Amino acid sequence: MVRQARGSGRTAIAGTSAAERDTGIARGDDTVDAQLNRRLGPADLRAVPEARRALRELLRGWGKPGRSETAELLTSELVTNALVHTDDEAVLTATVSPAGLRVEVRDSVPGRPRPTVPAADDGTHGRGLVLVQSLADAWGVRAQGAGKVVWFELAAGAA
Repeated sequence: MVRQARGSGRTAIAGTSAAERDTGIARGDDTVDAQLNRRLGPADLRAVPEARRALRELLRGWGKPGRSETAELLTSELVTNALVHTDDEAVLTATVSPAGLRVEVRDSVPGRPRPTVPAADDGTHGRGLVLVQSLADAWGVRAQGAGKVVWFELAAGAA
């Protein structure tokens, strides 16, 4: 099933309850991971807080204290980068299991982003990938079609 999520493009949902359909989250049973899939409209920065809310719902009760907040921060950085640095839509996928979380943001720009230390007078601009590099257990970039996927992973039990 596919539906239009408020202000954020199409959200794919499979095998969910009515409450889960409202959040765009597919919950699995004990053998299947829970997953969030969200299509993000071009340059629609309203999608950033909506992605954080959807991820927060997906991660309710997951991991040690502070892990879901870290996941929200890192997800918002990847989503913001994809929307600010491309002129096309992006796709957010978050998969959570008892062991950990993997978040991927796919966009249509082939360039490989690199963490850079911003200048002191740059305000808050340019720190996103440095945060991802510092706080994620693993992260990376892989080419996919004409674009790329930027991803990170967090272990559920890490402090």
